[in-house]
Amino acid sequence: MKSYYVYLLTNPKRTVLYTGVTNDLARRLEEYLENENSRRTFAGRYFCNLLMHWEEFSDVNQAIAREKEIKGWRREKKDALIGVNNPTWSDLSALIFG
Repeated sequence: MKSYYVYLLTNPKRTVLYTGVTNDLARRLEEYLENENSRRTFAGRYFCNLLMHWEEFSDVNQAIAREKEIKGWRREKKDALIGVNNPTWSDLSALIFG
């Protein structure tokens, strides 16, 4: 069964949030690290490579709809979503990489 992930990243100062969707979260996180400080991408430009939150879906359409929903939220609502399961805003990447 295929899995799809909606995720929120931030930068080291926790001032910028980036929302995305992927079918391979580990690979995608590695790409963000490789593209750090790249002017070509939003995440690279703002050093967004710290994983704050993710959700898993079995249906790609549900994942895309959820990504769009979160992208439409104000910052306060995104902060609250992160705060539910990650109140200290710790980088959760180690949970993905094991």
